Amino acid sequence: MLAFSTISQLGFVLAAPVVGGFYALTDGLVKSALFLIAGVLPSRDFKQLQQQPIENKIWLVLAIASFSISGFPLLSGFGAKVLTSKNLLPWQAIAMNIAALGTAISFAKFIFLPHQSFHRQGKESELEKKKQLQPGFWWAMVILLGGLAAVNVFYYEAYTITNTIKPLVTIALGWLAYLLIFKKLVIKLPRYFEQLDHLMGVMSLMLILLFWIVWTQTQYLT
Repeated sequence: MLAFSTISQLGFVLAAPVVGGFYALTDGLVKSALFLIAGVLPSRDFKQLQQQPIENKIWLVLAIASFSISGFPLLSGFGAKVLTSKNLLPWQAIAMNIAALGTAISFAKFIFLPHQSFHRQGKESELEKKKQLQPGFWWAMVILLGGLAAVNVFYYEAYTITNTIKPLVTIALGWLAYLLIFKKLVIKLPRYFEQLDHLMGVMSLMLILLFWIVWTQTQYLT
C-alpha cells in the first residue's frame, strides 16, 4: 500500500511541478516515518492488524503521519495540498480532488486500526517490547514528524477558512466511505506486474513520457 501510495503521490508533484519540491519533501517525511513504523507492527496484513490491537504509542505516530498525508491542518501535508491546488489547471482540479479523497480513504486504514495500552509480562514479551520500541526509532519519529509540523509553519498563508474547510470535508468523506464500504472490502492485487522485467519496462515508458513532456514544453517556450 505504501509503495502504491508513493507512486500515486508523484501525480501531485507532476501536476504542479512549480511547487513539486515542497510536496515531495512532505511526502518524503511521511513515507519515511510510515515505512519505519511498518517495521515494528506485529503484522503487515491489514486483516490481522484489525483483529490484533497495536500499542497506543505506535498508533499515535502512525496516525500523525496518516493525518499529514491526508491533508489535515497543522501538518505540512495540509500546506502541500493547498499550495498544489493553487497551481493546478482547471481540468486537473477534479482529478486531484478525487485523488485527495482516495488518499483519505486509503490512510483511514491506519487511523482506524484498533489500539490499546500494553502492560506485558514475561521474558519473551519483554524482549519483543525492547525490539519494537528502540530509542533510535523514537528519535527518528521525533525528527520526521517534528519536521512535518516545522515545515508547515513556512506556509501559514494556507490557513484561511476556505482552505481549511475543504480538506476537512474531504477527510470526513474519506473516513465515512472507508467505514461504510472499504473496511470490509478486500482487494488483492496480482504480483505479476512486480516482476523485474515488467518494472523495467514500465519505468522505461515513464522516462520516455517525461522526456516527451520536457521536450514539448521546451519547444513551446522557445
